[in-house]
Amino acid sequence: MNTLNNKLVDIQGRLKAPKNQRNSFGNYNYRSCEDILEAVKPLLQEHKLTVKLTDETIQLGELYVIEATASISDGDNTISVMAQAGINLNKKGMDIAQSFGASSSYARKYALNGLFLIDDTKDADSTNNHKGEVEPVENGNTKSWLNKNTPQFENAKKAIASGKFTIANIRDKYNVSKEVAELLQK
Repeated sequence: MNTLNNKLVDIQGRLKAPKNQRNSFGNYNYRSCEDILEAVKPLLQEHKLTVKLTDETIQLGELYVIEATASISDGDNTISVMAQAGINLNKKGMDIAQSFGASSSYARKYALNGLFLIDDTKDADSTNNHKGEVEPVENGNTKSWLNKNTPQFENAKKAIASGKFTIANIRDKYNVSKEVAELLQK
């Protein structure tokens, strides 16, 4: 029986979505939502399936969140996965549309990761500060803490001041405490 679930299992096992994007500040490669979609399209065509991405903005107190849903369908049945990303309305160097767009892309990427079982786990050596201070975080990723008065802190502060990076970009690479985040943005 060639059910939607069986087709999804096949796609999950065969999908290759390499990390073709480069973050030169953080010195790491990553994959975007667009990279995942380009990689999955031939497999969707092969199985005659569609993927639909939708977003919803949710307000939780003073916090705004984008909840993205990635759904795969054969026309009769659908399997969906949701992911959320917070929106920083005060991102330095971004207008409100860019803040919503960045959060939408991030949430959509993680919804697709969940749907297609794409592992974004980083290599432990890429985040090891060689002091044994590697912090486990969501989805099995490990990131080191960004500490004040370090060369990494100074580089992050310069990058944010230039407007080319945001605190969210820094958090992609490091765990950032509330205190350090405030110092970065001064």
